[in-house]
Amino acid sequence: MAGLFSQTSLEQIRAASDIVDVIGGYFPLKRAGTNFTALCPFHKEKSPSFNVNPHKQIFHCFGCHKGGDVFGFVMNFENVDFPEAVRRLAERARIPLEFENNPAQKQARNLKDQLLQIHEQLSLRWQAALSNDAQGQIARDYLEKRGVDPEAVKLFRLGYAPESWDDTVNWARSKSFDLALVEQAGLIIRKEGTDRHYDRFRGRLMFPICDEQGRVIAFSGRVLRGDEKTAKYVNSPETPIFTKGKIFFGLDKSKRALVDAGSALICEGQLDLIACFTAGVQNVVAPQGTAFTSDHARILKRYVDEVVLCFDSDTAGQAAAVRVLDSLLAASLAVRVAIVPAPHDPDSFIKEHGADAFRQLVEKGAAFYDWYLEKLCATHDTNSDKGRAAVLREMGAAVLKAGDTVLADKYEQKTALMLGASPVSVRTEWKKIHVNAPAAEHSNAAAEPPTEAEPRPSPLEFWLLKLTFHDESNLDWLAAHLDLDWVNHLTTRQLLARRLDLHTQQTWRGEAAFLSEIEAEPLRALLSEALADARPAENPLQQLGDVLLRLRNQFIDRRLMRLTQESARDGLPETELHSLLQQQQTLRRLKQQPLQPHTDAA
Repeated sequence: MAGLFSQTSLEQIRAASDIVDVIGGYFPLKRAGTNFTALCPFHKEKSPSFNVNPHKQIFHCFGCHKGGDVFGFVMNFENVDFPEAVRRLAERARIPLEFENNPAQKQARNLKDQLLQIHEQLSLRWQAALSNDAQGQIARDYLEKRGVDPEAVKLFRLGYAPESWDDTVNWARSKSFDLALVEQAGLIIRKEGTDRHYDRFRGRLMFPICDEQGRVIAFSGRVLRGDEKTAKYVNSPETPIFTKGKIFFGLDKSKRALVDAGSALICEGQLDLIACFTAGVQNVVAPQGTAFTSDHARILKRYVDEVVLCFDSDTAGQAAAVRVLDSLLAASLAVRVAIVPAPHDPDSFIKEHGADAFRQLVEKGAAFYDWYLEKLCATHDTNSDKGRAAVLREMGAAVLKAGDTVLADKYEQKTALMLGASPVSVRTEWKKIHVNAPAAEHSNAAAEPPTEAEPRPSPLEFWLLKLTFHDESNLDWLAAHLDLDWVNHLTTRQLLARRLDLHTQQTWRGEAAFLSEIEAEPLRALLSEALADARPAENPLQQLGDVLLRLRNQFIDRRLMRLTQESARDGLPETELHSLLQQQQTLRRLKQQPLQPHTDAA
């Protein structure tokens, strides 16, 4: 799993990322003896079964059995892969990764750090202006008029950029920031042909745009005065830390709600998103300042399997809903459409009809193709040949992009019914349509056969696993006396073999490092459970001896049973029967002996 990263780098990042501090930054932990507990973030529960062990630097949920080290937690909670989890924890600990150590990469990393610092501090400046400055009254009045909850203002860190051409310029000078750097951040603009700068954002309500980690990377500013010559919204340009097509407004706040709901509500603007979030529909995101992209779809796929489009009901909003289809299908996302009745947008609908009505509207959102068929029939005159041909052509092009024959059959029938035609004729016409099918590669891919979950180890085998990993002082004795054939449970046997190999090679680096190197989820879940099990062993070596003795005897009993079955076969030659009986006698004598080093017992 380490991939790009050396063990030295991983150990340095792990040492700087105390698991209690990291997890406690996402949700509160409660001390329970030497450990910490919480309601599990990975499944719904009423009593806490999520356990964090600060000594071993691991977590485990006794309910859903997820577990691992600090890297594993970030991977599971943030829905990212291992390299991204390493990068995020490295950034949190301000540890440069090895591949960032050449001069060009160091310079790029330093530039990003400076840009992040400027954005964070300016966000605080604008928040203070909204709260306290006399000039900020116009923004406070606007928010009150729009019914934006004060808690939402704090949560989304809204601010106010004063109505001045040089407020940000002067602020940057007061903080000793290089104006060229602030210009590169997209916050000020150089006046053409001069060395003078002026502010990009003036007299606007400011929405900080954050990355998935909650760091401010850009801004969107809404005009507050009715000047028709002024753009309603001004957004930050793209910078080394901000790429519009890869950022959702609000994702840093909603990502856990996305996972919990299994679906994402996509709306068009910041105030719409804030209204949805405040109304309790928190699995919501908004593309930032650009059309919906394939990168947006891939990001959502990390969190959900379904999206619900909630664009305005006007022509532009409906056109936007159609445009996003290709990207969503390419990411294998199911699509529904929630129509907010005119003249409302989500924000105004919630204000007038309430949060419950909006939630019902979202829950009842139609499947995309049902909505699209109705839209086409409302747009074109289905009583005319031209209108029917347009519906047939556009519906066929959209349906065939899904690359799903069952879905195509369903909508052939629905389209035929709407047009007063036969399904066979619709199918014939659709066969003439050639489209790029972004989802076809997904639908034609060979499905992996379902894997049957391995049963749990026996109580004895689980105790052996626990004793092996809880007390290192007995590993020499264990390595000498344990025959891994005695362990019937495959996952337990694999974990024990790895642990004893590391002990023999003297390369053991601790439980957390061991967990991070385990790629198979069943192994990681079982081991984290054993490590999190806090039941004490009063005499570990004696318990270890008792467990091994019983496992050995169970193994002998299994062999005796097989030998008995073989010796009972009809027509068995005398010499083979004699050999089987001798083997049984040897095993019975062995069972009466005390535990011996397994090399001697063989």
